[in-house]
Amino acid sequence: MKASLRVIAILFAISPLVAYGGGDPDFVKFPEGYENSFSEYATINRANQQQVAKLYANIAAIASHTQGDKAASGSVVVMEIYSPKTDAEGKPIPGDDGIFEIDTLEAIAVMENRHTWLDTYPAENRTGDWGYAVYNPDGSPKENDLDCVQCHTPLKGQDYMFSYQMLVDFVKNIK
Repeated sequence: MKASLRVIAILFAISPLVAYGGGDPDFVKFPEGYENSFSEYATINRANQQQVAKLYANIAAIASHTQGDKAASGSVVVMEIYSPKTDAEGKPIPGDDGIFEIDTLEAIAVMENRHTWLDTYPAENRTGDWGYAVYNPDGSPKENDLDCVQCHTPLKGQDYMFSYQMLVDFVKNIK
């Protein structure tokens, strides 16, 4: 009996980590139609994971990076995550520009910035005002064992974004 209670207590203790570690689609919603209304600001290799990422930003993210160095509330950044085409040895095939050739869309990661997150979306499950969620290509929530917050937290100086400089450079070029 005591062992069962311990197991239940442990499950309750770690369940928030499982639920929120890779983002929370209850708060960060899938931005329907983003591919038509957001601006694509970069395509990059995610070499550490052997993936290709296409990065998109909405008008709020672009406008706020035009005026300053931090995203305004309402900013949304989307990362389409693709598996690359591979050669006979299973290595990604680079295109002429060095970016891996795209094969299949695997996931869509969303970062949303809100200055008004409810207390029900705990600060420890966000980085600053950025919340996260990962979706399947059809827009349904995707199981994700990566901890978005853990990886983005060290990036405070660049607004918690891995692609911060790419977005800043994109915005400078559209002026």
